[in-house]
Amino acid sequence: MTAATPPAQPSSERRLSARISAISESATLAVDAKAKALKAAGRPVIGFGAGEPDFPTPDYIVEAAVNAARDPKNHRYSPAGGLPELKSALVDKTLRDSGYQVDVSQVLVTNGGKQAIYEAFAALLDPGDEVIVPAPYWTTYPESIRLAGGVPVEVVADETTGYRVSVEQLEAARTEKTKVLLFVSPSNPTGAVYPREQVEEIGRWAVEHGLWVLTDEIYEHLVYGDAEFTSLPAVVPELRDKCVVVNGVAKTYAMTGWRVGWLIGPQDVIKGATNLQSHATSNVSNVSQVAALAAVSGDLDAVAEMRAAFDRRRRTIVRMLNEIDGVLCPEPEGAFYAYPSVKALLGKEIRGKRPATSVELAALILEEVEVAVVPGEAFGTPGYLRLSYALGDEDLAEGVSRIQKLLAEARD
Repeated sequence: MTAATPPAQPSSERRLSARISAISESATLAVDAKAKALKAAGRPVIGFGAGEPDFPTPDYIVEAAVNAARDPKNHRYSPAGGLPELKSALVDKTLRDSGYQVDVSQVLVTNGGKQAIYEAFAALLDPGDEVIVPAPYWTTYPESIRLAGGVPVEVVADETTGYRVSVEQLEAARTEKTKVLLFVSPSNPTGAVYPREQVEEIGRWAVEHGLWVLTDEIYEHLVYGDAEFTSLPAVVPELRDKCVVVNGVAKTYAMTGWRVGWLIGPQDVIKGATNLQSHATSNVSNVSQVAALAAVSGDLDAVAEMRAAFDRRRRTIVRMLNEIDGVLCPEPEGAFYAYPSVKALLGKEIRGKRPATSVELAALILEEVEVAVVPGEAFGTPGYLRLSYALGDEDLAEGVSRIQKLLAEARD
């Protein structure tokens, strides 16, 4: 006899809404928090978890914030959509860096990139609308889509294609319910950068099928070697009326804690997202906005210095990871992440345990050698690990050395 299905819990007895109950904690922030807690307890943990530059915010940006904090006008509410002078500077910055001409009415300043992403999906999606999400993906994307009532549809790329999806894969995932394509280059978590011709091909495919595109450009200045950043709406002008761009100061200027991002898109979408923000949070901190104004209006010398350090660390971490039997790590072309495959190590015995998943392997690495990494399950692709190389050179070398020694013990 089949057991009876328990009756649905009355709404009045549910403590949390089904919508919020379905959200999982940010895996990257959870790993980072655990690593910091262990370090605070005196353990020599090295964390490769959070995507956060280890550099201080450049001095000229900090000075702008200090002066702003002393100005009484910044102690008051300001327009919900952003300080006019910052929005104007973002128009100039977008043309300078992307070759994309927009108007101030197409700009919304948000509390970091995460708010920009959520508000974009909230403005575009109705319940049941599908969003094509290339995987590996950043952990927040699917959750933001679901919160907005949409349905994420994953399209998986692996190391054999440099973690880049093809138009053929996108077309196979498209249905009558598809409304938006999420496009990210440079990518978190893989560091993949799409070449210009592939960006154009994907953009023209979206135009052909009348799809919206949300493109996240927050790692635009962090590209290495021969790779080049390409802004989708700049190279496919026909897409501009159905393209929303997300960006922010966090990664480029080492300003993760300042919480300033922005959204660029058609005027009606920006107006709708601004209305939402006016009820959700109102204006971004004025002091942070003034700091962001100094960042995007200044030169890119400090950015170039940080990029050179990231490039050096990138080459070191890839070399060291590929020295481990059973690990395959493609060279990332952008951002500051390595995304090695560890599939060949799963099921092998390591210090009396046989981790069957990358979650179990990441837990073993933390437990045995006190190094925090994020398992691929967090990014929609089990069998991988993500390591941020936005940490000091010595910590990076020490952390990967610990992993090398541990995984060298793997036995069938």
